Amino acid sequence: MSDLSVFFAGNAAVEVTEDVVISPRFKDKKGNAVPWKIRSMTEDENEQCRKAATKKVKTKNGQYVPETDYNQVVVNTVVTSVVFPNLKDAELQKSYGVVGADELLKKMLLPGEYAALVQKVQDINGYDREMNELVDEVKN
Repeated sequence: MSDLSVFFAGNAAVEVTEDVVISPRFKDKKGNAVPWKIRSMTEDENEQCRKAATKKVKTKNGQYVPETDYNQVVVNTVVTSVVFPNLKDAELQKSYGVVGADELLKKMLLPGEYAALVQKVQDINGYDREMNELVDEVKN
C-alpha cells in the first residue's frame, strides 16, 4: 500500500505560474518582448468561471433550464488565470477605451495572440485534448 500522506495538502504542489510571451508587440524600454504571467486555477475558481457564464433560460414548456455560454467560460478562465498584466486595472482598460477585463482582451490582442493565450491557459490548468478541441471550436 502506498503512503497516503503524499496526497496531504501540505505535500501538494502549490499553484503553478508561468511567464509566456503572448505578443512581440508589447516591448520593454530595451525592445524585449514582455512576457505575460499566467497561473493555474483551483477547481473552485473553475466552477465560478462556469457559473458566471451560465444563465437560466425559459423553455417552450415554461420551465427554466441552465444554459452555459462556453465562449464566456473560456474568457472567464483566461481572465482568472492572467496575473500580469492586471486585466482588471482601470487605467489599462481606459487606455484601450473599454470597461471590463474580457473587453480589454478583445481590444488588446490580435486573434492569433488571443488564441495563443487561451492555449497557454488551458495547458497550465491541465485540460486534456478534449478541452483543447473545445477551445479550437471557440476560436473559430
